[in-house]
Formats: sequence, C-alpha cells, structure tokens
Amino acid sequence: MHIGIDARLPYYQMGGISQSVLHLLPTLAALDRGNRYTVFHLGRDGRTYTPSAPNFQRRDLYTPCHHRLERWALGAELLPHRLDVLHSPDFIPPALGAKRRIITVHDLNFIYYPQFLTEDSLRYYNGQIQWACQTADHIAADSHATRQDLIEQLNVPPEKVTAVHLAANPLYEYEYTEVEIAATLAKHNLPRGFILFVGTLEPRKNLPTLIRAYALLREMGVDVPLILVGGKGWIYDEIFATITELGLREYVRHLPGIFDEELAHLYHAAGVLVTPSFYEGFGLPALEAQHCGCPTVVSRRGSLPEIVGPQGTMVDEPEDAAAWAQVIERVLSDSQLRAEMVARGYEQAKGFTWESTAVQTLRLYQGDK
Repeated sequence: MHIGIDARLPYYQMGGISQSVLHLLPTLAALDRGNRYTVFHLGRDGRTYTPSAPNFQRRDLYTPCHHRLERWALGAELLPHRLDVLHSPDFIPPALGAKRRIITVHDLNFIYYPQFLTEDSLRYYNGQIQWACQTADHIAADSHATRQDLIEQLNVPPEKVTAVHLAANPLYEYEYTEVEIAATLAKHNLPRGFILFVGTLEPRKNLPTLIRAYALLREMGVDVPLILVGGKGWIYDEIFATITELGLREYVRHLPGIFDEELAHLYHAAGVLVTPSFYEGFGLPALEAQHCGCPTVVSRRGSLPEIVGPQGTMVDEPEDAAAWAQVIERVLSDSQLRAEMVARGYEQAKGFTWESTAVQTLRLYQGDK
C-alpha cells in the first residue's frame, strides 16, 4: 500500500498531537518495511520528521492547517500522490485525495464545554467534526472514553471507531541522576516535594479549583510551592486573578517553556502531580509522571481513569476544592501511601507503549479492526 501521513501540524505548534505524530512515525518505520509511506510536511518547514527508512519519503504541501478551505485545497494537492490510505492525526480529512481516509479524534471538549473555547475555535471545530466523522473511513480515538463520546455524542457507528492509546515520550522512562535533577531544581530555584501541574493554561484544566485547594492546604500547614508548568492557552485570566485574590503570588509559580528532560527532572522531584481537569482526551502528563515515579492525583473524568488505572488516586468532583486539598495533603504526608502510588504508577505506565500504538495503527491502515 501507499500510505500518507499528514505531518503539517508540528510547524505550527509542538503540542500533544504533534508529539504523537513525531513518536508514531519512527515506530511505524521500525515495524513496517513492506508498505510505502509518504510523510507530508508543510513546504516552509525546514525541519524533517520523516524517518530515514527506505520505504519512507518526504513530500511538501502548501495548504495551511485549519484554513477554511483546507479540506478542498489539501485534497487537490494530494490527488497526484495516488494514496491508498491517508492518516490525518489532527482529525480533519481532505474531501478527496486517498482511497481510504483515517482520522484521529483526540477529544470532544468543544462539545462538552463550549464555554471553554474562543469563539473562533468553537466555530472551527463545530463546523468540521460532524463532517469529518462522516467522511472518514475509520476513526482512531485516543482513549475508550473518547471512543464512547464519539458514539454517544456524534452517533458514530461503534464499528467505525477504534480506541488506540498513545504513549509517553521515551525520555520519561530514563534513569536520571540526582546530580541532573538537582541542577534543574537549582536553575529554577525550586525545593523538592512541590505540588506540580503540567498542561496548557486554559479553562478545561480547572486550575482555579486547584489554586483554591492550595490555599486550603496552606491553612492546613502544608508549606510547599505550587508549580504550574505549561504555556498560556486561552481565557486564562481567571487563573492569575485567583492567585492574586487569595494572596498566593509568593507561593504559586508559573514556569512556561519547560520541556523534555527538564520536565522529567521536575516529575522526579515533585511531591505530587495534580490533574484536576474537567475533561481530557488522553491525559499525557499523568502518564509521564507515573513513568517518573511521581504520585499522581487526577479527576475522575474523561480518559484520566484509563491513564491511572482502577487503583489510581482520583477525585470524583473536579470543583470540590476541599476534596482536592484532603487528598493532596494525605499524599504529601503519608509515606506508605506514596510508595504504593509510585509502585502502582510504574506498573500502570508500562501498559502504554509506542510499539502497541503503531501495531494498532497499522491494523487500521490495513483495514483490520
């Protein structure tokens, strides 16, 4: 088969979707030497994501991502390549350009929480998702939760959608020395044992509740900083307003631009990772933290129960600040509980591998479910 994979998105933003493409490609190259692959880059992107395997080639396209005419312009550009299969990891397939079109849908946040998006984003996603699901020949969902959302919210036939879990960057599985971890802590002037949040600062992450829980923790005598790692997304003013309102500017720190090994060091040094999201299509930070031996507490929403497993530590009501405070305090103070959470987390994380993701994805390319 001639298989095309759309890799234009990394030019615009190196978020979770882009990272998944970059890890899937080399794993597919190691797995499949029989099919022919074309990896489509944006023409002005000087970087390459195409594996150096004999059956992989790079081709440049000029249609930008998320353009209002994308489905037609992209389809026209793809026609000369005579693709048997096209995989669109950013969920929007072209109107034509391949015999079979496979898309990945990461979440339906814009359906459940439209108030958490900008008007432009909401207009874009609402105007595309129904058409995309109808047009695609098959859909990969990042989690069983997202698969069920597609079936229930968009009436996608169950046989048309397959849950294909992603995995973490392999660097989170590395063994780091105490010297390396200490150097990162010194660079950012951080102690060990802090409370950590990782993710884009946006409404669905529910950070105002975490900040209110942190205020309660300080009243309980917990004297460690709260560290927010991630870039500013959209509609984030309430986050910083809450910090100021509660008098926590001295204790809550925002660290943007922390990636890769430095983030792994922070996971190793943190007392707990907290993910209080209203909704997650996959919940990658929780998986990364478990690989690094960081106790992880998540909300019982979306895909997060899948990531931490049935024995994971979860809070039922995302907006219950008192419940978050109680759970976090116990994790930070109970050494036996921490040890149990670390051990369970290591075992849970082992079940998510890029090899498994690639095997399942290749089955979809081949028409197997």
